[in-house]
Amino acid sequence: MAANQSRAVLRFAAVSPRKTRLVLDQVRGLQADQAIAVLKFLPNKPAEVVRKTIASAVANAEENLGLSRDDLYVTEIRADEGPRRQWRRFGARGRFKPITRKTSHITVILTEKI
Repeated sequence: MAANQSRAVLRFAAVSPRKTRLVLDQVRGLQADQAIAVLKFLPNKPAEVVRKTIASAVANAEENLGLSRDDLYVTEIRADEGPRRQWRRFGARGRFKPITRKTSHITVILTEKI
């Protein structure tokens, strides 16, 4: 990681990585403040989780590196698959219905453009 990059990682987010990637495609390459504004008006749950992660990366850049908020851009953002929680629920005729709760690891890297 370069000196002008800020990073934030959210692990074990209770959202599916497939649905999260649909949200990530909306903000990849945008300015950080513009990405937060776009995510504020998206109606789905991963948008809120990604917005908080980008805001955390902006705060890391300002506090730890002394970078300006206006110069930060989303250079890399990804959602990797986390562990799955699996259990079974009783179904009709004495059968089991499998249920899988998916999690994801969201990584945001912001870079200062001068």
